[in-house]
Amino acid sequence: MRDLVLKIDVDTLRGTLEGVPALVRLLRAHEVGATFLFSLGPDHTGRAIKRVFRKGFLGKVKRTSVLEHYGLKTLLYGTLLPGPDIGLKAREVMRQVAAAGFETGIHTWDHIAWQDGVSRATPQWTRRQLQRAAQRYQDIFERPARLHGAAGWQMNDSALHYLHSEGFLWCSDCRGTSPFLPVLADGTVGCPQLPTTLPTLDELIGCDGLDASSVASHLLSLTREEPPAGHVFTLHAELEGLRLAHVLDALLHGWKTQGYRLQGMAEFGARVDPLHLPLGTLVAGTVPGRSGTLMVQGLAP
Repeated sequence: MRDLVLKIDVDTLRGTLEGVPALVRLLRAHEVGATFLFSLGPDHTGRAIKRVFRKGFLGKVKRTSVLEHYGLKTLLYGTLLPGPDIGLKAREVMRQVAAAGFETGIHTWDHIAWQDGVSRATPQWTRRQLQRAAQRYQDIFERPARLHGAAGWQMNDSALHYLHSEGFLWCSDCRGTSPFLPVLADGTVGCPQLPTTLPTLDELIGCDGLDASSVASHLLSLTREEPPAGHVFTLHAELEGLRLAHVLDALLHGWKTQGYRLQGMAEFGARVDPLHLPLGTLVAGTVPGRSGTLMVQGLAP
């Protein structure tokens, strides 16, 4: 059977309170698995405004109707409005996800701070962010986190060392083509990586004539041929959980028709022997439709 991992990034308070329950209902209706990766600290979405000077960012904002998907209130958090603590305000929603049988893990503590700062952060800052997220996850779920997916696919070596030392089982911190073991700068091997292999909706909509009515068909055309090592699709609670739920519904129907087993990271990982994965690296790169650089799968050193 073909394998496709559904990785759900939950970035905001609104996405947690509104998008996550809707996604749970839709996924249960299709009887498929997924991994929900939560932002566990303050929602500072409004601070992303400083990305206005990044090449391609304004184009993405225009293409994907950020205001429509995120809402004005969310876009003011951390600037004109104080950033609410997602983990405190939405802990019951998070617990309900686990109670419904879905995998859960860490996305980040402060999404904007991590995405915009971790690439040049000190080991101390990096470790503190991860420790706060890990402690909050423990408080909510009463067990340690074992799955991680980096906000914005942004990482550094200190973060990779931390996840390995703390016993994380699987991470999805980069873009790439197949599962691998990352070799770090000092030569040690980090936590097994399941890179996102498919483009996201916000990278596709508005490009090459694609819109919400045609993007599902395009994505399904990319998965028509059986992949050697499976696919990982990253979706967002703020998009597929709200106004683009109909697109996800079409994708789930289509992938099931194509013969895919739709599952979470750990379910997929349980059938993979990490010791037999190829070695690779995480390096800075770009992907079409997304502004700035992010971590991509590189060759082994």
